[in-house]
Amino acid sequence: MKINLYIFLILFSTSIFSQNLVETKIDKKIIKIGAQFNLTLKTTVDTLSTVVFPNTKSFGKLEVIRNYVIDTVRKDDKYDLIKRYGLTQFDSGRYVIPKMTVLINKKPFLSDSILVDVKDVLVDTLKQKMYDIKPISQVENPSNNWWKYVLGLIFFIGIGFLIYYLLKKYQKKKIEQIVYKTPIEKAIGMLKILETKQLWQKGEIKNYYSELTDIARDYIEEVIEIPAKESTTSELIAGLRKAANVKKLNFTKQSLSNLENVLKQADLVKFAKVEPNQTVIEEDYKRIEKSIISLHQSIPTEEIEDENELIDSELQRQKMLKKQKRKRIVTSVAVLVGVLIVFTTYKIITKGFDFVKDSVIGHPTKELLESKWINSYYGNPSVTISTPKVLKRMDVTKTIPKEALATLKEMQMFGYGSLLDNFYVALVTAKPKQEIKMDYAIAIEGNINFWKSTGIQNIIVKQEEYLLGDGIKGCRATGTMTITDKIQNKNFQLTYEMLLFNEDGGLQQIILVRRLDDQYGLQIIDRIKNSVELKSATK
Repeated sequence: MKINLYIFLILFSTSIFSQNLVETKIDKKIIKIGAQFNLTLKTTVDTLSTVVFPNTKSFGKLEVIRNYVIDTVRKDDKYDLIKRYGLTQFDSGRYVIPKMTVLINKKPFLSDSILVDVKDVLVDTLKQKMYDIKPISQVENPSNNWWKYVLGLIFFIGIGFLIYYLLKKYQKKKIEQIVYKTPIEKAIGMLKILETKQLWQKGEIKNYYSELTDIARDYIEEVIEIPAKESTTSELIAGLRKAANVKKLNFTKQSLSNLENVLKQADLVKFAKVEPNQTVIEEDYKRIEKSIISLHQSIPTEEIEDENELIDSELQRQKMLKKQKRKRIVTSVAVLVGVLIVFTTYKIITKGFDFVKDSVIGHPTKELLESKWINSYYGNPSVTISTPKVLKRMDVTKTIPKEALATLKEMQMFGYGSLLDNFYVALVTAKPKQEIKMDYAIAIEGNINFWKSTGIQNIIVKQEEYLLGDGIKGCRATGTMTITDKIQNKNFQLTYEMLLFNEDGGLQQIILVRRLDDQYGLQIIDRIKNSVELKSATK
């Protein structure tokens, strides 16, 4: 009995110790199909300990859809390292999160296994309306979104034209009210405007005659006070004769006949589709103009303005038209600039100034990030990698000493850019003549010494273990350095990452360098690292 008790206490204390090393918990024990729940692994270690959490795409039959960054919380001389995973499952049932291995100082410790229930989503087709399956949505490539900018430009130009049109319409009424002091001034002015439109020269004869006769009808209705707009040609002429007798107008028969002939000609153009020649059209314009002036001069109660006064009024009106046109253009441009300022301010508040500046002016690494990436493999042993540009083969004899090359069966180097560019990537694969266990520290030191020989200074190095998604172990070196651009006579701070692997008896090395303050470069590096895959060498 005592022996059993001792065994129980030993197992219990071991269990507590294990839980203290790797604490396991989930936020939901029951989920619906496709819903995400979070698994959390937590361990408390000292400041000198190294911890490697599982890096996998699935936990048993549960799929990992999000892999969160490790959170670090310091407590006195200890660290709480918290790793979270977003998991899901698309089939109903009961699933077990298996025990996972967490390496603490290269020693394996197991997490707890946990049971999760995945429930079906119940659908009542009698209460809930059913819809057709939506079509497949295409993933947008930012580099193919140029049409959005063109559409936006057309939209702003359209707003400008709309503002210009509305202002022109408003100012036209205002000009008529201010400049046209008398009906005769308005009629003569409208005839001049019609002449400048050149409608009949453009083939719009029907519109030309409509506007020509409307000017005459408007004038007659305003000064004689008869319903000229609603009257037919015969009714209008009869009304004019009657008004001439009643109001004792000295309106000549010739002027009345000219007006009647033009109105009849307009009826033929509008309803019978008659197309008079140029001579007839020009004569009809003169007849209308003379008829209006003759009618104006026949009114005894008004002081007849001479021709010079009419010309002065027309010149005044033309000056005001030019002034109002300039005002319309200035106002339209000012409104557009105001809209652009408001839109830009909104983007700066929501996206940040750098994003707006880089989107408008452009940024080298932003353009690389948004370009069409190429997925390819390089070297032997082969490394599959996705990059914004194809890596070009480089001459290894210019950078590798002959003594080192003599120990290698083969070596290949590929790259894009240079250390002075905004972004630089290099990939090296080497296969020694004899299979050796690679010392990553020596390889890193070789790169650092080469950089120093080119004039790079202040190189800081931090080395740690690195694990690919498929479980391949390697080494990762990170740090910063300072490079001098001798052309610009300016120093730049760079940050770099080296990924080194010793798979299949060879060396695989990826070097990624960016400007320290370039966030787009950081996104490029993360995307490249997530695409790395290693393959076996060919004999």
